[in-house]
Amino acid sequence: MISTTETGQKKGQATKNQTKRVFQFADAFKAFDGNRGTMREALGGKGAGLAEMTASGVNVPPGITVITASCREYSNNGQSMPQGLMEEIKQELSLIEAKVGRKLGDAEKPLLISVRSGAKFSMPGMMDTILNLGLNEKTVASLAKMTGNKRFAWDSYRRFIQMYASVVLELSKDKFEDLIEDKKDELGITLDTEFTAEQLEELANEFKQLVKKVSGKPFPENTDEQLALAVEAVFKSWNNSRAIYYRNLNKIDHNLGTAVNIQAMVFGNMDDTSATGVCFTRNPSTGEKTLYGEYLVNAQGEDVVAGTRTPKKISEMGKEMPKVYEELIATAAKLESHYRDMQDIEFTVEQGKLYLLQTRTGKRTAAAAVKVACDLASEKIINKNEALGRVEPLQLNQLLLPSFDFEDKDKAKKSGRHLATGLNASPGAAIGEIVFDPNESESLSKQGRKVILVRVETCPDDIHGIVPAQGVVTSRGGMTSHAAVVARGMGKPCVAGCESFKVDLQKQEVQVAGTNQILRKGEIISIDGSTGEIFKGAIKTQDPNLSKEFGTLLQWADEVRKLGVRANADTPDDAKVARQFGAAGIGLCRTEHMFMSQERLPVVQQMIMAANDSDRALALAKLLPMQKEDFIGIFKAMEGLPVTIRLLDPPLHEFLPKLSELIAQVATLRATSPKSPELKAKETLLRKVEELHESNPMMGLRGCRLGLLYPDISKMQVQAIFEAAVALKKDGKNVHPEIMIPLVGHVNELKVARTELEQVAKDVMQREQTTVDYKFGTMIEIPRACLTADEIAEHAEFFSFGTNDLTQMTFGYSRDDAEGKFLQRYMEGIDCLGEKQKILNENPFEVLDRNGVGKLMKIAVEQGLKARPDLKLGICGEHGGEPSSIAFAHQIGLSYVSCSPYRVPVARLAAAQAILDISEKDK
Repeated sequence: MISTTETGQKKGQATKNQTKRVFQFADAFKAFDGNRGTMREALGGKGAGLAEMTASGVNVPPGITVITASCREYSNNGQSMPQGLMEEIKQELSLIEAKVGRKLGDAEKPLLISVRSGAKFSMPGMMDTILNLGLNEKTVASLAKMTGNKRFAWDSYRRFIQMYASVVLELSKDKFEDLIEDKKDELGITLDTEFTAEQLEELANEFKQLVKKVSGKPFPENTDEQLALAVEAVFKSWNNSRAIYYRNLNKIDHNLGTAVNIQAMVFGNMDDTSATGVCFTRNPSTGEKTLYGEYLVNAQGEDVVAGTRTPKKISEMGKEMPKVYEELIATAAKLESHYRDMQDIEFTVEQGKLYLLQTRTGKRTAAAAVKVACDLASEKIINKNEALGRVEPLQLNQLLLPSFDFEDKDKAKKSGRHLATGLNASPGAAIGEIVFDPNESESLSKQGRKVILVRVETCPDDIHGIVPAQGVVTSRGGMTSHAAVVARGMGKPCVAGCESFKVDLQKQEVQVAGTNQILRKGEIISIDGSTGEIFKGAIKTQDPNLSKEFGTLLQWADEVRKLGVRANADTPDDAKVARQFGAAGIGLCRTEHMFMSQERLPVVQQMIMAANDSDRALALAKLLPMQKEDFIGIFKAMEGLPVTIRLLDPPLHEFLPKLSELIAQVATLRATSPKSPELKAKETLLRKVEELHESNPMMGLRGCRLGLLYPDISKMQVQAIFEAAVALKKDGKNVHPEIMIPLVGHVNELKVARTELEQVAKDVMQREQTTVDYKFGTMIEIPRACLTADEIAEHAEFFSFGTNDLTQMTFGYSRDDAEGKFLQRYMEGIDCLGEKQKILNENPFEVLDRNGVGKLMKIAVEQGLKARPDLKLGICGEHGGEPSSIAFAHQIGLSYVSCSPYRVPVARLAAAQAILDISEKDK
């Protein structure tokens, strides 16, 4: 294989290529000096791969690539083709024609071509493809004569008409499928391969009649017109709804544009010595090192990925086409070695000769990503640091999801609830109600309902229904079908090619073949994407079983990262889970959650309703031992590690019934039971709720303000913390409590609160004659606290950034209102002079706003460290588990991040990637 230069662009390269818009596969690699990054930018991932494969000597059909800049020019010019582009395409195409000895539109030796999209980042199925372009009434006859195979020629022509009409002329492909099914019913056949040449000719003519009837124009015969409209259709497809949706989902820049690849056709549908297929160099579901894929004899590539026929496993090719299979295995191994990653390869066999149409980095499940990364490192193909960069941190969430309980699944089988088994296309367990319509999947999911999308087959237009669904089932299609590939990429369970599911989209029901069972919309099913099994009703789930590679990868991450990773945990069980996942302490323990349990809430309400200090003290005395037991459990789970405990933060009215509900209850009782004791109690409660009512509770009496006005509450909590710590210290346990005073906006708030509360801590330790290691600090969640961090640091041994509230206060957004009413529109775009203008690229509550909130954090860090060089700095908002935000935390010098227990592995990997500066690299 050739060697490639992956870094640096040679001087003059940009100038040399900036005016050229169309490149031959055979010349492109050299033209861009083998720079993969530059080639992907200009030629798209597919074009870059074709250029590199051609240069390496792999058997690739010749072709040309139109650069991505031409697509951008087309879009920027109001969807107008760039001037002179078609002339340049035809000039470069003429060199291909000379090379293969055939010509587009020639009546004697016609050249047929494919026209495909190919963006910088892989977007499988989201844009458009046209195959067999160049066929018309004359060339179809020439093709039949030239190949001596009339059936092949007419099969190719009817495919071209259907695809061209759907993609370019924007006619519904279902109308053509209906004609095919009607013809099969008329002839009494079931497979496409059973059509004779004459029957395919009749079908092609019926297709053309349909085009004229629906569009009002005849199907284009001029091959230059076919090509020009096809290129424009690919440009247009960059901005189709599914492509936009996919880019939003995967945070891909909308301004990149797509390249267009025009390639000489090779034919997998020529005869029974021809085939088409897709394979991966390793299993994309498990990561196992074995060739994995599917193929179809006497077919074209779209048949495999579209799921119109259920293909054969690639291993069967070893018996059916042994020489081709051996060559495919050898070529796949070379490509994986060359690209140093698992490859997704499209191939065609034309009369026994193997051609490669594409190779790209293969989409894979989280389990496969982890195993492949570790195995490639073990095989010395990549190093450990590269392995860390091969796994998206958020993918690890998939591995922490539950699977079906074995015993309950076995019971379901024995009780007859097992419905069918299809292909195990994407692993995982999913439970939900059946829906057949992608739109309904989207709408019901927004209502919080869990759905399983059931389709005959999926297509790229279904993407908006696949994303919110718990899982996907298709009755047709294989392991490399659209549904399988998309589901695997999302970590979503999928059962594909379940042929015993007879899906009727009209009736919205499924007939289970061989049984009398009919499943209707709304019924609950459970699908196991790891085995392909489908069950009626819900099956219990169990905790995941993590692989040894999972542990290995995170161990490598720990060797690299500098950021500590803690967990947000409010119970001993949460703390245990966090520690199992590698948390180095608790960064946020929210004490208010401890007050919400049914046995404690009445006591909390008694404390709030207290008419005087004496009554309040009685209630607090009841809460003290409860809180102490809470902290003993958490300290035990985190023995030897720091535990940051936030004192009571929310306003007191959150522990009482809602004002509107109380008003209604009192009104009812006054009308029905005016003298009842219940009315008197409700009226007293209503007066207290009205007294505590605030216009803007988020900025009202809460946090340290509540502790300053009602100090006995905070004192009770600190007493409980230190009594728990001292008791464990006496028992030989090593504990490190860190007391966090929330919502400080002025240094004097912290100064007064700490003085009072630290005295409580000292009193406990003195009384028990035992000292523990402790710290006092504050949560930085108010912009003023960031700006006066130097003053605050004089009285705080640690800062923990509460980025949820800090984001709300910096933007002036109420999160619940913003996310419910306008944030989505801000990210999708607001109409401005006929164009969509984005206000925000990302939700600032999910991804840290570096330019606003981030600047405040940076000020706080710099000023805080200046005042107290040993100041510990952490983040405990939800951003603590988001990779981009973790990278920023590393950049500004935080000591640790804290996140939910199940996000700890994500944070460990993201923290390592922040060191390696690969969290935002092209993967």
